[in-house]
Amino acid sequence: MGDMANSSIEFHPKPQQQQEVPHVGGFGCTLAELRSLMELRGAEALQKIQEAYGDVSGLCRRLKTSPTEGLADNTNDLEKRRQIYGQNFIPPKQPKTFLQLVWEALQDVTLIILEVAAIVSLGLSFYAPPGEESEACGNVSGGAEDEGEAEAGWIEGAAILLSVICVVLVTAFNDWSKEKQFRGLQSRIEQEQKFTVIRNGQLLQVPVAALVVGDIAQVKYGDLLPADGVLIQGNDLKIDESSLTGESDHVRKSADKDPMLLSGTHVMEGSGRMVVTAVGVNSQTGIIFTLLGAGGEEEEKKDKKGKQQDGAMDSSQTRAKKQDGAVAMEMQPLKSAEGGEMEEREKKKANVPKKEKSVLQGKLTKLAVQIGKAGLVMSAITVIILVLYFVIETFVVDGRVWLAECTPVYVQYFVKFFIIGVTVLVVAVPEGLPLAVTISLAYSVKKMMKDNNLVRHLDACETMGNATAICSDKTGTLTTNRMTVVQSYLGDTHYKEIPAPSALTPKILDLLVHAISINSAYTTKILPPEKEGALPRQVGNKTECALLGFILDLKRDFQPVREQIPEDQLYKVYTFNSVRKSMSTVIRMPDGGFRLFSKGASEILLKKCTNILNSNGELRGFRPRDRDDMVKKIIEPMACDGLRTICIAYRDFSAIQEPDWDNENEVVGDLTCIAVVGIEDPVRPEVPEAIRKCQRAGITVRMVTGDNINTARAIAAKCGIIQPGEDFLCLEGKEFNRRIRNEKGEIEQERLDKVWPKLRVLARSSPTDKHTLVKGIIDSTTGEQRQVVAVTGDGTNDGPALKKADVGFAMGIAGTDVAKEASDIILTDDNFTSIVKAVMWGRNVYDSISKFLQFQLTVNVVAVIVAFTGACITQDSPLKAVQMLWVNLIMDTFASLALATEPPTESLLLRKPYGRDKPLISRTMMKNILGHAVYQLTIIFTLLFVGELFFDIDSGRNAPLHSPPSEHYTIIFNTFVMMQLFNEINARKIHGERNVFDGIFSNPIFCTIVLGTFGIQIVIVQFGGKPFSCSPLSTEQWLWCLFVGVGELVWGQVIATIPTSQLKCLKEAGHGPGKDEMTDEELAEGEEEIDHAERELRRGQILWFRGLNRIQTQATGPRFLDLVNHKIAPRISEACTTFSVAK
Repeated sequence: MGDMANSSIEFHPKPQQQQEVPHVGGFGCTLAELRSLMELRGAEALQKIQEAYGDVSGLCRRLKTSPTEGLADNTNDLEKRRQIYGQNFIPPKQPKTFLQLVWEALQDVTLIILEVAAIVSLGLSFYAPPGEESEACGNVSGGAEDEGEAEAGWIEGAAILLSVICVVLVTAFNDWSKEKQFRGLQSRIEQEQKFTVIRNGQLLQVPVAALVVGDIAQVKYGDLLPADGVLIQGNDLKIDESSLTGESDHVRKSADKDPMLLSGTHVMEGSGRMVVTAVGVNSQTGIIFTLLGAGGEEEEKKDKKGKQQDGAMDSSQTRAKKQDGAVAMEMQPLKSAEGGEMEEREKKKANVPKKEKSVLQGKLTKLAVQIGKAGLVMSAITVIILVLYFVIETFVVDGRVWLAECTPVYVQYFVKFFIIGVTVLVVAVPEGLPLAVTISLAYSVKKMMKDNNLVRHLDACETMGNATAICSDKTGTLTTNRMTVVQSYLGDTHYKEIPAPSALTPKILDLLVHAISINSAYTTKILPPEKEGALPRQVGNKTECALLGFILDLKRDFQPVREQIPEDQLYKVYTFNSVRKSMSTVIRMPDGGFRLFSKGASEILLKKCTNILNSNGELRGFRPRDRDDMVKKIIEPMACDGLRTICIAYRDFSAIQEPDWDNENEVVGDLTCIAVVGIEDPVRPEVPEAIRKCQRAGITVRMVTGDNINTARAIAAKCGIIQPGEDFLCLEGKEFNRRIRNEKGEIEQERLDKVWPKLRVLARSSPTDKHTLVKGIIDSTTGEQRQVVAVTGDGTNDGPALKKADVGFAMGIAGTDVAKEASDIILTDDNFTSIVKAVMWGRNVYDSISKFLQFQLTVNVVAVIVAFTGACITQDSPLKAVQMLWVNLIMDTFASLALATEPPTESLLLRKPYGRDKPLISRTMMKNILGHAVYQLTIIFTLLFVGELFFDIDSGRNAPLHSPPSEHYTIIFNTFVMMQLFNEINARKIHGERNVFDGIFSNPIFCTIVLGTFGIQIVIVQFGGKPFSCSPLSTEQWLWCLFVGVGELVWGQVIATIPTSQLKCLKEAGHGPGKDEMTDEELAEGEEEIDHAERELRRGQILWFRGLNRIQTQATGPRFLDLVNHKIAPRISEACTTFSVAK
């Protein structure tokens, strides 16, 4: 299309740019023109702009906007623009309807088996064979059957169908509410995303969706561009376009070389202003989205197109959004290290493909598979024994012959046996597990919102509970991020507080005011306080705010200076980045010369100074010896007080020869130091206590900062990260690298393992150092358990570390879009204490799942053994299919709701983290499960075999087909449910605590569910009748059932008395994946190194693991072999060859 647009240039005669042709709505450009313009790049785009519009100002005139004032904030005009050029909004993929979710829930294998059994049972009950009366078929239909009951044979089948419908509706409703919650969460993230535009000459923050064509947008470091545009003016602007082009190199943008800015790309350096030319579906990202079918085509089509796009939308976040309920404005692609062929696989993955399965998911999947297998074996044996027993008794012992007319009667028996078998399976398989996990996570996520944690990836919330290490930024997370200058060194004098303006030479004061006002982002300002008596508002970069505040404290103002030299008159800007650690701005002087102002980290900038201003404002030589003196006497004392030191300097260039501005080292050198200031960023008052809590909870907090080592050490001591007398390390980035790299400069894990356990502060660190540290800790295999690492970050360059970490926290206020994009949780208040809350919630999720498991497995063990033994001894399960399904509903859906919504308590922070390798079911839990199972089985078997004598009622054993429900079996069913209800209260504690009622009223959901279940149970027993195979019970019988149920609580105390340490025979269950598997898996994830061989290896391994996952979940038979032979094997061999070659 680029070529077409190119060839069409010739048809535009030059004069056209003067006589503006009005198009739709009175604008001088059509939508199609702007779309084709945005497909051009570099010189080609410039040529098109010059030929069609003259220059960018011409384009602005056509779009009826001003490059400096922006649009008038006129609602009608904005609305008109939206109608003509579209909204900045990409319609999301349609959510699944409730019916689709119902259909998906119906796909469950056990449910399908049950449905088939129920339908067969129904059909047979309506079929009355002629031979039914004959004695030849034996006593199969004998018993106390009168006409009415014979006709009621259909009820059991119908009841099973009804309960299946219940289960399906509950599952579908849960899925639906989960989807709805995701969309709510997503739209909240989107509403919070704002962008700076100029309207009426004022800088405004508007929601991204409110941008229109013609808006003048301010672009700055760390932004994710929300629309396409053409650059009007830029300072040192570099863009990462890899999300669209796949090229990882940063592209330099300037108004005179390559002015095209595209949506979905990241600003890595610099700043500028652009005029918005395409929004929503017409932007480059929007066009790709339309191709990918975000508008709602089927997944398969989308997958195919995704392959053709090959990495064009190679975006973990887009995928995350697609699955998490894609909401409007899905225009945030982010590069992932894999190529496009991963795309379709990852779309199919239910979780964000960014990381391996979360710790808990891994353990749960393993456990569910084990339980499922056991259930399958039990149900198969049950059916086989029942069928054999019936066949032997009827045809061998009684010596009957199979008569054709008796077939339906016998088949009815077989169907009954089959239903019993399937019911055993249904009860054995814990379908409630995924439900419990979902409910628990969704509940936690909702509550975490209130604790300032905006969870973007559900599993992050649970992983956080296992965290063993937190690598935190200093500025804004541990400190308040409200910076003020408290000390300064000006004109040979060290001022411990703000000097009086009269104490300074006018020349120094004037230079200082100009250096600070001009050499800082013009978007950074200090505004008057909102309320009287409050502090002035700091807008923009906080360090620059501190410097501007210093000017105001010196009774001068920065605004007049900025008005005198507006931003578009700045000659050259070297913006701040993590490599330079400084910012410089060049202005043209009236005499034709140039003046450069520079500010930055004091030890770095002082090395470039050759002069310094003395007390009279005159230049004095500044030798290395003077510099060492200054570091010792001025900078180190400031740093030891926890101050961040900034040096401010300048340099004049003569008008005779203009320097080569691209040679930055040459230009920013030979400087004259004006001042060194010490900026205080006080520690947040609540942080020391939060860090103490983390240390008590077994979590190591490390500070990773770009600041001076003395400043970092002072702040770390104030926070309590380092304690006097402790054996710890505080390193600078350089020293850290020297210790962990070998002679060839490669990082060695063994060397890293010697450093990280004691490392508490890493100062003057680059983003790469942060990534190296995080990766090193995660990959380390020293120590009893593998580490789970959380990382906080706010800058664009923190992206790799945030992605690599098990849980990445981005700052909601100070964080750049890129950091938020790479994170799992956004801290809406940028506060470290919110991380501690996340740990508490994470541990609570883990405990909730364990509580549910403890309860569920007890029911499973008992129900399966009862159904199995009962079936084998009495040819009929004491618990009927419908009753089993009701029990299944109680223990699955209701119990997962009740136990998964327990609120967290501070006591969760008093134990060490579980870590990756700790089993889900501890010894204590196993003791509880087996102990309660023994009690329940004893009671039920006693009732089954001698219950009729105790209650003086008819025995329900060996009842014929379709016989009426007996009181005997009703008592067994009722007692069973009562025991489960009281055991649910026991299940609230999993660490052997005695007081199971502790905090029970703080969870109203739990109380409601227990009482509600009890109420429904009364209705079922008293009025359930034939469908539930229940016969009404007397008050005395009810009291006995309740008495046995309450016995569970007493028995729970007995079990708690037995010391777990004595029970060596008990095995733990639900371990995490083994060490070997994990290290491979880890290898396969998230390394950002560019080394080609390593990337190939990683791709191979990722494909291998994805393949394994799909084999487990989907394909069997020929598809499975095909997958191994054609997809996975070649990848592995290819990867291994590449790797060995590289070695």
